[in-house]
Amino acid sequence: MRAAGLLALLAGTALNAGQAPAGQPPASTAGPTFKVQVDYVEVDALVTDARGNYVRDLKKEDFQVFEDGKPQAVTNFALIDIPIERGERPLFAKQPIEPDVKSNERPFDGRIYVMLLDEAHTIPSNTSLVRRAAQKFIDEKLGANDLMAVVFARGVVGGGGSYGQEFTSNKRLLSLAVQQFTGSAPRSATLNKLQDYINTSSQRAAGAGGAPQDIDRQEREFNARAMLEEMTAVSDWFASVRGRKKTILLFSEGISYDIHDVFANGGNNAASMITQRMQDFVRSATRSNVSLYAIDPRGLMALSDGNIELTTVGAGDPNAAGLNERGLQDEARLARESLQTFAEETGGFAVVNTNGFANAYDRIVQENSAYYVLAYYPPNPKRDGKFHKIEVRVARPGLTVRSRRGYANPTGKVPVPVKSVISAELRDTLESPLPVSGLAMKVFAAPFKGVAPNASVLLGIELRGRDLTTAENSSLELAVFAVDAKGKMKASSRETVALNLKPETRARVEQSSIRLLSRINVPAGRYQLRVAAHDVSGGALGSVLYDLDVPDFDKLPLSMSGLTLTSAASTQSPTARPDADLRQVLPGPPVASRTFAQSDQIAFFTDIYDNDLSAVHTVDITGTLTADEGRVVFKNAEERSTADLAGKKGGFGYGGQITLTDYPPGLYVLKVEARSRLGANATSSREVQITIVPADSQSR
Repeated sequence: MRAAGLLALLAGTALNAGQAPAGQPPASTAGPTFKVQVDYVEVDALVTDARGNYVRDLKKEDFQVFEDGKPQAVTNFALIDIPIERGERPLFAKQPIEPDVKSNERPFDGRIYVMLLDEAHTIPSNTSLVRRAAQKFIDEKLGANDLMAVVFARGVVGGGGSYGQEFTSNKRLLSLAVQQFTGSAPRSATLNKLQDYINTSSQRAAGAGGAPQDIDRQEREFNARAMLEEMTAVSDWFASVRGRKKTILLFSEGISYDIHDVFANGGNNAASMITQRMQDFVRSATRSNVSLYAIDPRGLMALSDGNIELTTVGAGDPNAAGLNERGLQDEARLARESLQTFAEETGGFAVVNTNGFANAYDRIVQENSAYYVLAYYPPNPKRDGKFHKIEVRVARPGLTVRSRRGYANPTGKVPVPVKSVISAELRDTLESPLPVSGLAMKVFAAPFKGVAPNASVLLGIELRGRDLTTAENSSLELAVFAVDAKGKMKASSRETVALNLKPETRARVEQSSIRLLSRINVPAGRYQLRVAAHDVSGGALGSVLYDLDVPDFDKLPLSMSGLTLTSAASTQSPTARPDADLRQVLPGPPVASRTFAQSDQIAFFTDIYDNDLSAVHTVDITGTLTADEGRVVFKNAEERSTADLAGKKGGFGYGGQITLTDYPPGLYVLKVEARSRLGANATSSREVQITIVPADSQSR
């Protein structure tokens, strides 16, 4: 996925906006808020003592902020101190079970990263180094409460089917995106010129020939522009996130252009466009308060090439100047300095010419976990593009402050809001890269076989009743976007639901929640569902980001639909619109609850699809409930014959009921597995993690 796709689908305005509080907020993960439609300047400040430890006990009056040498009034102030969380998993499982229900009940309190993988400046033979370095960060440093997106910077060559990943905390999906990366940078300019010099040696002996040429010069220039434009697009889009540190993790070998002073006037003609793109990026990043951390995945470098001997050639020939190891060193230096400059100008740092990735990654996480956010109204908010220097100081002696060096005013006219069939409030909520928690909701999605080539995805939304206005004539506005792996919208829906509830129904909603079920049709693939709700009468807003894999039910030899659950207690929440298909196979509507009281009874259902009609055969279907320590406490096994399908591709409906009375409180995994006895014994399975709580607790 390219940043342009992010911009088109996600770019929006700040959501958590309101009157700035008069007092100083306590340490938290919530950032400052400002008046709607007012531009203000945010500065992330990292404060360390003489030993390099982060200082967490400073107050607003301990800080001074200067713009262009003049002191500014800090209007808002917050200490951000984000915990690093690990995903909950059963003791018997090596990895956490991917949740099939997503919720915004807990406000987002993690770090937010964009991992930018630079294909245009990674030679093909170093592809595995980038994949390994990026995967290491995901595996070891990404917390369960963090969000990350993966974006590719592509050049002339490359882009073979890799589309990146929308924001998610799902490590499996992030890893899939990283493994699509393929370096496509051309060979070193020095080596190209040396090869050309050698190839034209006979002409030179005859007194002909000129300066040796870099055959990849145009590709190299295009690649540099493309990479810088991608970085700028990500930074521009990041401007919509307020109140927290925003980080680009750039994995790149750097660009070989001199960028010592990106705001200096002039520049040679050959690099003028590249210089302008560099300026655009730094201006965008500083304006959006984005920090870039550059990682050169090659680590400690040795200069070598298997095709050309780096020997002294053409002694005394000015055309041979630099066509040696010194030339390669100069290229490497410029590339390394480009990464260092981008990072330093934006408040990050570069990891170059070192194998110490673990320590560097620890530092990146620390810098994104504990920091201060200072905000002030700019003295010159004109849209003139002027660059303003920022300096942050602390009154306490012996402390070091790191922050961005400044920002650039925007240019051009104020963007005109795009007209839409949905309300501006709901549109902004859908476009936010972070889930919005004003209106608490749970979302689940279960794909079923539909009319080819589409699957039919059951979508369930449960809205917390106490957040809703349930008075007469109140209503809900709901919208859903289904965005595929290419960043394209494949399905969308928008509806207004009137909450004309009877008194007894209103009381049940206010005490629990209201459930809405619907279907969307999409082809097989990976999707992010962006689900948003707006309480039109009360004004509350909420959204959830849901990662969905839709199998190719028509082509896989054996596949399984989503696993749906219901329970006696959770069905007490009213369902505004039942699902006609599941009404026939479940004793109640599918629910988002995954925590059940011991006194409750749950029921589950799934469809198994067998497309192998080469011979009549049996499919073994097993449902199990496994306790935290790995003990199977419930098991049901059935055999089904494809003869029952009468020669047609179809599904075996499978379900069961489990009374929870005899099971102690704790973590459990409900699993359904199907195995064909034909040929290679194709298998398919689904797992759902549930929690059983004491009988006097409420299901949720």
